[in-house]
Amino acid sequence: MKPIAIDFETANEERRSACAIGLAWIETGAVVRREHRLIRPKKMRFSPHNIRVHGIRPEDVCDKPEFPEVLSEFLPDISGSLILAHNAAFDIEVLCATLREYRQLFPEFGYYCTMDISRRLWPELSSVSLDSVARHFGIKFQHHDPAEDAFACAEIAIIAAKDLGVSEVIDISTKISIQPGW
Repeated sequence: MKPIAIDFETANEERRSACAIGLAWIETGAVVRREHRLIRPKKMRFSPHNIRVHGIRPEDVCDKPEFPEVLSEFLPDISGSLILAHNAAFDIEVLCATLREYRQLFPEFGYYCTMDISRRLWPELSSVSLDSVARHFGIKFQHHDPAEDAFACAEIAIIAAKDLGVSEVIDISTKISIQPGW
C-alpha cells in the first residue's frame, strides 16, 4: 500500500459539498508530489463560515469540473493505497459522502488518522490540531489550502514513523495499537 495524504475543503456543512481536494504522495520517507484541485459542488451553496475558513468562493469553482472528473485523475493512485488524513473522520466522510452523492464506486483503500496518531505518540501536546502539531515540528504550510494541509499531514506521518523507528508510514501500526480503517 502506498501512502497518500488527502485533505478536503467543503462549500458548506454538508460533507458531500467538496469544493477542493489536496493530495500529497509519500515515497521512501519523503513527500514526492503535491496536487490541488478546485471542485464545482453539485449544489453551489457556499456557507459564509466555510468561505471564511478556506477562502474559496462560488466564482472560484463555477467553471471547474465536478467531483467525478476530478477524482478520476487520482483514482488509480487512491485505489489500493493507505490514505492519511488529519481528522480522518471528516476527510474520509467527505470522500464517501461525495462518492455516494454521485453514485460512484468506492475504491478500496485503508486509512490512518494522523490526529489519532499524534494523540498517541505525543501526549504532551496541548492540542493535536493540524496547525498545532505542524507548528510543534516546524512544518511550514498554509493552513486550509488542501494541498498544503495534505503536505503537513504527510510530514506528520513521516515524523511519526521515524519516532517509532519504522522506515515506512504503513508500518506505524506495527508499533502502536492503531489499525488502518477500511
